[in-house]
Amino acid sequence: MGIIDTKIAPDARKRVPKRDSGCRGAPASFEERRLSPRPRLAEIRRGATLNLLPATVVTGAARIAEFLLIATLGFAIYLFYVEREGPPTHLVYLGAVLVAATAYMVMLQVFDLYRVAAFSAFVRSFARIAVAWTLVIAGLMSLAFFVKVGAEFSRVWIATWYVATLSALFAERLGLSLLVKRWLKEGRLSRRAVIVGGGPEAEQLIKALEASPGTDIRIAGIFDDRGHHRVSPMVAGYPKLGNIDELVEFARASRIDLLIVSLPVTAEKRLLALLKKLWVLPVDIRLSAHNNMLRFRPRTYSYIGNVPFIDITDKPIADWDHVQKLLFDKVVAVLALIAFAPVMALICLAIKLDSKGPVLFRQKRQGFNNELIDVYKFRSMYVDRADADASRLVRKGDPRVTRVGRFLRKTSLDELPQLFNVIKGELSLVGPRPHALKAKAEHRLYADVVDGYFARHRVKPGVTGWAQVNGWRGETDTEDKIQRRVEHDLYYIENWSVTFDLYILLMTPVALLKTENAY
Repeated sequence: MGIIDTKIAPDARKRVPKRDSGCRGAPASFEERRLSPRPRLAEIRRGATLNLLPATVVTGAARIAEFLLIATLGFAIYLFYVEREGPPTHLVYLGAVLVAATAYMVMLQVFDLYRVAAFSAFVRSFARIAVAWTLVIAGLMSLAFFVKVGAEFSRVWIATWYVATLSALFAERLGLSLLVKRWLKEGRLSRRAVIVGGGPEAEQLIKALEASPGTDIRIAGIFDDRGHHRVSPMVAGYPKLGNIDELVEFARASRIDLLIVSLPVTAEKRLLALLKKLWVLPVDIRLSAHNNMLRFRPRTYSYIGNVPFIDITDKPIADWDHVQKLLFDKVVAVLALIAFAPVMALICLAIKLDSKGPVLFRQKRQGFNNELIDVYKFRSMYVDRADADASRLVRKGDPRVTRVGRFLRKTSLDELPQLFNVIKGELSLVGPRPHALKAKAEHRLYADVVDGYFARHRVKPGVTGWAQVNGWRGETDTEDKIQRRVEHDLYYIENWSVTFDLYILLMTPVALLKTENAY
């Protein structure tokens, strides 16, 4: 099914052998629920640090790996054996290995062998892989015969390539099978979901999901604002974990990938109130259409198994987009560190000569999903006047800033050490700038000024961003300034692409020339 969590905490294995055992009532408070030793909650919390591995990424990576493996082996054997025995025919052999690698991928797609279930069933899958590879080689030989180029190919090369590739695919699929079984056991390949809204609607929805084949979710529990007199503490065998405000806290502390709202489409006011609270979370939000009498066109719906849903919001920069951004960040950050190494060395020397204290300054800021991170900067203030929480904004002529620090802040060179944050995976090169914890606009915290402020934390913060290249850089001393900055941040999140990131990076030096708001 893929719906029910069966993993049991070691200390509860003997006491709670079944799914519903020990879950008859709900603890009085969220803190008690959070610390509860019940197996399902313990399993959820253990999975909080285990990232989801989307099936599309796993299967896509397997396709790429096998294509490269087949093509590389075929051409390497040609270079090692055939080219040394006679005149070079690079294009003929290169064309042959590319055709064979492509045909192999098509055959495996036809045999349905690029699925997570096929990866875990090694014996049955590899037998079909051997058949597919044999058919590919037989087809390649037949094609060479009919187009009268069979004499161009070495029989030793074909035989060696066939055996070597089959052996390599055996090792690759065996290793992949072991990995997938481990990931399945840990829950990395299943989306963790919570149902928002209890009652009969939620019970019917859960039963439909459990009866549906091919689902990839694990339900953690139910969240509902209504009391126990209106919503049972147990719904279809799953516990009510808290109310909607507690759901936001729960989603911050545990890995939740999907929120399923089980309210009817006609409950507009309740839906709007819910979504206003939940859209700040970096998760997919789906509205159940299972029991709705109102029907839309088929393309309106997405499906989990065969249960219909209406897409409300998607987690930004997910699946392959996440992989692209991660690779872009890592590669460009390493190259930037190499390029700026001499400049950073000179800055370190200037800071040491200008004032006493460490070269680097670390400041707590909120990162992805409100997680606290230590952001690195070159120290720009006197040590005894530093303001770690940024409770008071730096203003023009601020006596806390050193002479070197004033130049660094004007040019934003004090931000260069954040490249190390990018390599550590805490920051992205481009994204909403991380703000200090107590930063204020007109004596009010940013979150109190901007409705939905934390929606900017649905992605990793960045070293530079769309707001910064549009002039919203530096001091945010008024409510209008922070409003405009957040508007640009949200626009970036909704319109992200690698080319958008590249454009922002290229425009950043131009934006740095405008220093009127940077102190």
